[in-house]
Amino acid sequence: MSDPGPAPAVFDSLDDLLAAPPRPLGTTPWVLVGADELADFERATGALSGFMALSVTNRFLPDLIQVPAASSGVNYGADSVRFGAPLSVGDRIRVGAVLVDATPVRGGVQTTVEITVSVDGAEHPACVVRSLSRWLA
Repeated sequence: MSDPGPAPAVFDSLDDLLAAPPRPLGTTPWVLVGADELADFERATGALSGFMALSVTNRFLPDLIQVPAASSGVNYGADSVRFGAPLSVGDRIRVGAVLVDATPVRGGVQTTVEITVSVDGAEHPACVVRSLSRWLA
């Protein structure tokens, strides 16, 4: 049986979300980067595999944070992105995240989550992003 990873941090109200930072959100289980996945990403985006590390942050973020009190959650972009080495076929990756800020905005809450994409055995992360999300009432 595979490791399902940590239970996501669940915020039952926007006020709970505002009061939470700073808060570690956990780390996902290791996932293998497959040849088909990498080729499909490069074909679909025209981007090199370095950007795949950034794209997986959106794949894994819902595994680490959920806000059922919000009517919707929107990826609002990134405050900053640092890239390390691009991902390669056979890399084992996982994502760790920390909720670093939550501020009220018109219609909801904006969060900043620092997300680190780690590669098993690598000295440096493949990507570190300060991801911005809007959680709307």
